[in-house]
Amino acid sequence: MILQADTLTVTRGGIPVLEEVSFDLPPERALVLRGPNGIGKTTLLRTVAGLQPPLKGTLTGAEDRVAYAAHADGLKSTLTVAENLTFWARVFGRDEIAPALSAYELDALQTRAAGQLSAGQKRRLGLARLMVTGRPVWVLDEPTVSLDRDAVGLFAAAVRAHLAAGGAALIATHIDLGLDGDALDVSQFRARPQAHDDFDEVFL
Repeated sequence: MILQADTLTVTRGGIPVLEEVSFDLPPERALVLRGPNGIGKTTLLRTVAGLQPPLKGTLTGAEDRVAYAAHADGLKSTLTVAENLTFWARVFGRDEIAPALSAYELDALQTRAAGQLSAGQKRRLGLARLMVTGRPVWVLDEPTVSLDRDAVGLFAAAVRAHLAAGGAALIATHIDLGLDGDALDVSQFRARPQAHDDFDEVFL
């Protein structure tokens, strides 16, 4: 397995939102997280990405292998498209940006400042960052926000290419992207309501 979660409990503001979450993510596969808004998908993804620790359980395979894309595009508005991608490539010890530009049809925009892009173009550039990291696990939180139908197709093609190259993807999305993988409804892991005594302990 490229990534494995074993009985994870994750919290928001110190309060458990999901507990006993377990899944296996093998190479060349995607795992799509389902569930209503507010259930804890973003919290789980942030935990997998290493932005917060789990309260309980273990996560194997995430260390220095995850590239995370959330709602913010992570762009410097004064840098050009090419400069933004070059910056992120160098953060990860790499320098190749041409495939990312091509995959998201950004070649014609590479000299334009990121601050002058439309919302959809910014989103495409933010997602293109994943390709320059060289990391095998993509963790994605609602990645198709601000994308039109054609751009969603570009994104899905990029993920399929990533999987075909031996990578894996963990994605929270309500859109069927036609990827090789499975869906996991995280509603089944909803944390039990806090008893008064448990709630008090959060502040101790």
